Amino acid sequence: MNTQPLPELIALAQQLLIQIRQHPQFQGLQMNCDVTLGDVSQFFNTLQWEASACTVDTSREGFFQ
Repeated sequence: MNTQPLPELIALAQQLLIQIRQHPQFQGLQMNCDVTLGDVSQFFNTLQWEASACTVDTSREGFFQ
């Protein structure tokens, strides 16, 4: 199980998304799909807000996801 806090993981994913969007190989792709990087970015923004608003105590013994 990853012990890195969820908000940190979300921030890392957002940074990777920026790098993907700016990558020349990605920019050269001709993709036609229903989900855009803007949609994914909005998802991570919402997830970040929810994760920050809701704290879950994962330090208790016996906690499993």
